[in-house]
Amino acid sequence: MFKKMFGSMDLTKGKIWQVIVFFSIPILLSYLFQQIYTISDAAICGQFLNANQVAGVNNTTNITFIVLQFAFGCTAGFSVVSASKIGQNDINGARQSLLVQIILSFVISVILTVAAILSIELLLNFIGVTKEKNEEIYNSAYIYTFIIFLGTIAQVFYNLACSFLRSLGNSITPLLFLIFSTILNIVLDILFIGPFNWGVVGAAVATVLAQAISAIGCFIYIFVKLKEYRFHREDFRIPKGFIKKHLVLGLPLAFQFSILAIGLIVMQATTIKFDILPDGTLANESQLGYGAACKLNNFLMTPFNALGTAMLSYCGQNLGANDYKRLRSGIKQSVLIMLVLYVTFAGLGLLLTINGTYLYIFLSADKINDLTIKYGNLYLRTILPFYPILGLLFILRNSLQGVEKPLFPLLAGVGELIARTVICLFLPQLVNGGPITRLASDLSYVMTCVADVFSWTFACIPLVTGYILFNKHSHNYENLNLLRQS
Repeated sequence: MFKKMFGSMDLTKGKIWQVIVFFSIPILLSYLFQQIYTISDAAICGQFLNANQVAGVNNTTNITFIVLQFAFGCTAGFSVVSASKIGQNDINGARQSLLVQIILSFVISVILTVAAILSIELLLNFIGVTKEKNEEIYNSAYIYTFIIFLGTIAQVFYNLACSFLRSLGNSITPLLFLIFSTILNIVLDILFIGPFNWGVVGAAVATVLAQAISAIGCFIYIFVKLKEYRFHREDFRIPKGFIKKHLVLGLPLAFQFSILAIGLIVMQATTIKFDILPDGTLANESQLGYGAACKLNNFLMTPFNALGTAMLSYCGQNLGANDYKRLRSGIKQSVLIMLVLYVTFAGLGLLLTINGTYLYIFLSADKINDLTIKYGNLYLRTILPFYPILGLLFILRNSLQGVEKPLFPLLAGVGELIARTVICLFLPQLVNGGPITRLASDLSYVMTCVADVFSWTFACIPLVTGYILFNKHSHNYENLNLLRQS
């Protein structure tokens, strides 16, 4: 059992639920450490920086998410090709896929970095963070975002290395490097923000530096330990259509993740309005409470994310092996695993809302009051009961991507964006009977939070449709093969 969990796995063999669980556990631990990585940033900032600086850093979460998740979507989509090659026992094809992924990731990193840096002011203004309303919040958000965007290439290549290793059935190596990176980030955060007194700059530099070192370490591991993936001269003769195949699988998932981020930015822009005071200036309680709640939410949804990521590689390898029956069974059993996770983690989240307990992880006591507790708790208590919809979204989105049906995840992203945007722009104001400010009703804030639930639901509609069509297609494919054999 230990060997199965911490070695490279052949996902086309073995008892299905055990294979999924064992392969998921190191991914889950990786994502949990990724959240610890994020939480440590927030916790250290919350203890050392003032309230406006913390609000500024919190406001950058979804802005940086839109760029970094595009990159993550690309690399995750690219890895479907290498997973399929592994399922076919085609090591040369998997190695050549790695080469193509490196080339495409470098090009994407350069384009993303330039576009992102040029868009910072526009994005901050869109969510309502301007110099006129609060100069300190604006400056903190701008500086932090600028440095994070400069380090985009480090994030892209770290995600590339991890996605490729998971496509091989190796989920432990990314975990080990992430543990190292998390510890390094915490040390650098404390050093740069504390003794060096670099403030917001220190938090951003620590994050980028830790990611860069981790990315370098991952590639050293690949080329030193996995000698069969060292490039050969003939690998550079890339077959016609091979690059296109990577883009066809990577770009839709990238756009889907970025579309998700756009929707989250719209939602954040609405929550910030609850901090607008009667004189037009900007307070910080809603930003602090909602920001802390979102970080806890990201932590609690980690098991669903890990399960979905495991299904991406699982489906990719089994597709390459043409084992459609195993594919269908794996998707069904992953849903049952998700329901167990729901009871555990949604329950934990609700317990942590008692007296705003989780806020003390992210904020110093002087930044916590009745308003920050109210805004944070209303958000969590609105969305946590509906986690099964979110879990189904993660499973189906990654599974359909793994069986090379990228259109449905893209449509899911569009549905999610439309639902979240429409609800955030209209429902809170409609319930409040006027513009949103600090004086708005609690119910109008709940209507803002409901946007998450509706967006998950709308995203699941095309995903369920895609799964039904794939299920029908796979049965037809098997029947055709049986006829040919007879």
